[in-house]
Amino acid sequence: MSVHLAIDLGAESGRVLAGLVEGDDVRLEEVHRFPNGPVEWIAADGGASLRWPIVRLWNDIVEGLSLAARRYGSEIATIGCDTWGVDYALLSESGELLGQPFNYRDRRNPPAYEAALAKVGREAIFQATGIQFMEINTLYQLFASKSQTPELLENAATLLMVPDLFHWLLTGERTAEFTNATTTQFVDPTTRSWASDLLGRLDLPTEMLPAIVEPGTQIGTIRPSLAETTGLPIVPVVAPPTHDTAAAVVAVPTERTGQANWAYISSGTWSLIGVETQEPNLSDEALAQNVTNEGGVCGTTRLLKNVMGLWLVQGVKRAIEANGRTIDYGELTRLAREAEPFRSIVLPNQARFLAPANMSDELQAACRESGQPVPETDGQLSRCALDSLALTYRKVLRGLEQLTGETVETLHVVGGGSQNDLLNQLTADACGIPVVAGPIEATGLGNVLYQARPATDLDGLRELRRMVRTSHTLRTFEPSGADLSDPIARFDALDAAAS
Repeated sequence: MSVHLAIDLGAESGRVLAGLVEGDDVRLEEVHRFPNGPVEWIAADGGASLRWPIVRLWNDIVEGLSLAARRYGSEIATIGCDTWGVDYALLSESGELLGQPFNYRDRRNPPAYEAALAKVGREAIFQATGIQFMEINTLYQLFASKSQTPELLENAATLLMVPDLFHWLLTGERTAEFTNATTTQFVDPTTRSWASDLLGRLDLPTEMLPAIVEPGTQIGTIRPSLAETTGLPIVPVVAPPTHDTAAAVVAVPTERTGQANWAYISSGTWSLIGVETQEPNLSDEALAQNVTNEGGVCGTTRLLKNVMGLWLVQGVKRAIEANGRTIDYGELTRLAREAEPFRSIVLPNQARFLAPANMSDELQAACRESGQPVPETDGQLSRCALDSLALTYRKVLRGLEQLTGETVETLHVVGGGSQNDLLNQLTADACGIPVVAGPIEATGLGNVLYQARPATDLDGLRELRRMVRTSHTLRTFEPSGADLSDPIARFDALDAAAS
């Protein structure tokens, strides 16, 4: 048996996981879990700014690694980190962190997004990168920094995406893992290198960009000082697919690797719905649909769309608790199940839902403005979010089918959101195809399996996914046959009116 440690950081929490790999069996054990989330800092103009608590996260990671060292000792073979995409840190030549890394929901992004598009144009950016247009992308964050905090860019020797920052802390090596690098919107999807010409047109520096490495690359070994602090042996640090969605897609338990007749949703704070292709799609239709060509493993491309996801439900929960009441997600889902279906729907990807002061208020305002019944109760608000997500998944899936020319026959839902049986059934009904739910810990599994791959006889994605199927219990949700023609028509009309 070999043990591979996965540092798995999400927007709400982080974990240090141990992946135990023996023969065809892989299982995860949680070593340490800790909270995460943006913290308020002071912006250059004196207002509030959202940042990531990097030092606190590193302290929690070190604690998790120490616990793992005591539990598994010499059985530990490798370590690797995955996180969300788009966010970055800047290092000086001597290795000092320059500023507090920004959170992608920071208010500086929307004006920079509009200014960058005005300067270069959507068509040129998409042809250079193939990435979905979202104001959270690193490209627009850097463009904001150019005007608001130029001294940071001027003094930066290296830009590291968040997982690459933690790999640097582990090893001292400065690299950029490919799958997460593509979320910046300044990597060329055909050459798999930095889109330097695009950055030049926006007057953004390129000298600070490190070498891009493929997932599975051994970056180095852990620093001797860290081994002494934690009790770990001097083990290799291997870059898994460091974008959490890329790691999750590795662990999708499909038998159809290499085909686009199945799709996935990596379901969590964001829902990333897509197919796996062998080449990026840079067509005019892909641009019109605003899909993304993110880097995958084994030479694949993740042709997908980012949807706001369970962030909507998380926001309803926060709004309830801000009023002094306590509620958990299980209770919210139960109340949603009891509420009238498809009474009120919204467009989850509208910018208004990205960082509202109060999600419940925002959902109510959106329904009021579109002339729909306004959701009032906890159940109605949660149901509005879940119904809207299912209908959005349907629309995205149909668009992906148009782009690939394939008919999607099965939809795999992985990640934490796969536990929401109501959403799984709504998705099966809206899309009209079976939904296979699980594994829940897809990101951690993908991270571990890709670390373990060089030391095993596993031959690419097909074998990795076979291990997931044989090691984990999956659940299938069949379409109920419910007539959703009316809510689908209402959603399509709402979408058309907003276009």
